[in-house]
Amino acid sequence: MGTVTTTTEAMRTPTEDGSPAAAAAAEVDLRHHGDAEVRGRDELVDLAVNVRAGTPPAWLKQCLAESLDGLAAYPDGRAARAAVAARHGVAPERVLLTAGAAEAFVLLARALRVRRPVVVHPQFTEPEAALRDAGHVVGRVLLRAEDGFRLDPALVPDDADMVVVGNPTNPTSVLHRADDLARLARPGRVLVVDEAFMDAVPGEREALAGRVDVPGLVVLRSLTKTWGLAGLRIGYVLADPGLVAELSRAQPLWPVSSPALAAAEACVSPRALAEAGHVAHRVAAERRHLVAGLSEVPGVSVVGPAEGPFVLVRVTGGGGVREVLRERGFAVRRGDTFPGLGPEWVRVAVRDRATADRFLSALRGLCP
Repeated sequence: MGTVTTTTEAMRTPTEDGSPAAAAAAEVDLRHHGDAEVRGRDELVDLAVNVRAGTPPAWLKQCLAESLDGLAAYPDGRAARAAVAARHGVAPERVLLTAGAAEAFVLLARALRVRRPVVVHPQFTEPEAALRDAGHVVGRVLLRAEDGFRLDPALVPDDADMVVVGNPTNPTSVLHRADDLARLARPGRVLVVDEAFMDAVPGEREALAGRVDVPGLVVLRSLTKTWGLAGLRIGYVLADPGLVAELSRAQPLWPVSSPALAAAEACVSPRALAEAGHVAHRVAAERRHLVAGLSEVPGVSVVGPAEGPFVLVRVTGGGGVREVLRERGFAVRRGDTFPGLGPEWVRVAVRDRATADRFLSALRGLCP
């Protein structure tokens, strides 16, 4: 029988150093993302990309269509910035609109002069890739499967002057406690919390967005996942006004297009927030169904409790199973490009029950 890992207490895990093992771990492909699993393969059922299926909704498409009438004018982000600020109860000076959360990682890497950045893994790899591209030597804190991939603030080196962590974390789907994240803050340190999937958590439990009492806090949000806007590129940063100004100076002129600005304003409206809340509860129910089915498959275990719109799964013979699943029409995200994981790990996006049942049937046929 499969098992659901529910360990909640992380144990001390060393930070990667210059050892041969660490050097080998550093060679993973940090620029491999889920879209590579389905590119050019329209016939595959996409369980590799975490963008919500069936999006964007009709009302949002209409909003984008109407924005096209203003394409002759240069983008003006003031209204969208004010709308995002109001959504989180902060001043507009604490908001920076970006071309997706990925741009924010590049801005942080290029604009801030940090000496010892540390990334908590496994997590989205783009922050580390951006830091390395900017010439930084990046430390890693590797959370362990046997500890449920839970964060222990004591694992982070005291002299780290930038710490990057996801919440809920991609790909583990672990939701860390806000108090544990806040404990990472200290004078002279930039604490970057990637909340790209927080709107998929009912009630946005453990969110730090909108907090102004945590020194050095930088929260990143994405509007591409829940609303199906990955091709439009829109996200934002919430941080101290001084840091926002510093990042803004590193942006080119007019970094966010007019349609993306219209989307940002629409996606933080009361209507959109209410819809996102309903979606989060629906995703939670569909995730429970998927996890229950996975727990009955021999040779399969799920990291839990999962809180994002995806689950991390350990499968006996993972790499081979992933390839056979592709032959049977299902694409899942390989795990071995995430530091701290290996070829036996895959990430599976949460979809509707009918899709999940078809996937589970295919998986059971591989795990007798």
